[in-house]
Amino acid sequence: MLKGKTVVVTGAAKGIGKAIAVAFAKEGCNIVLNYHSTEPDATIAEIKEQGVEVLSLQGDVSDFSFAKDFINQAKKQFGTVDVLVNNAGITRDNLLLGMKEEDFDAVIDTNLKGTFNMIKFASKLMLKQKSGAIINMASVVGIMGNAGQVNYAASKAGVIGMTKSAAKELASRNISVNAIAPGFIETDMTAVLTDEQKEAIFGSIPMGRGGKPEDVATACVFLAKQNYITGQVLNVDGGMCI
Repeated sequence: MLKGKTVVVTGAAKGIGKAIAVAFAKEGCNIVLNYHSTEPDATIAEIKEQGVEVLSLQGDVSDFSFAKDFINQAKKQFGTVDVLVNNAGITRDNLLLGMKEEDFDAVIDTNLKGTFNMIKFASKLMLKQKSGAIINMASVVGIMGNAGQVNYAASKAGVIGMTKSAAKELASRNISVNAIAPGFIETDMTAVLTDEQKEAIFGSIPMGRGGKPEDVATACVFLAKQNYITGQVLNVDGGMCI
């Protein structure tokens, strides 16, 4: 069903983004990946092992002009964009009273505005071809909130609202727009936590453990394959939000 399709994944150099890009490559999709600072050599190598084509573009998705050029480059290379996964995101955690303005702005710009930018330009192609799937990376923090993450929670709650609104706008052209809300996923970012910190977090998860980047990737592939689910938020959280 997905073989030969073109999939754009932002923030795909490592972690969840890498897992998503590789999962789609295993489905036979050509991959257009974005990265900001970390070189994606390992990701590119794994994608090429699947016998598909890959195009990598460095840049900041919060830059409106870059987002436009990114989608244009994808179209030039592959002719279309069939699936967009908005995975690029950052954190700048601090308690509310200690949070700097620039830290709030940076998180909103990347996580929320960056998602808007990519949707805006990718959806233009999808509208013309009357098909497509857009998958936005939200977070359980955007649903539940979390102390020390006012900026991140606001950005991810915004992504959820954006997802539902875009889904209503694009549904008539056979374009689905959904969000995935990961919980505690074991990546390089969480590897710095102590065993005691992890145990405290696992205590709030009914399944008693963290998830893997591949769990999120599997959810992305599922949402891309179907064409009658839209405007939904799929929690990949081991039951954290129950």
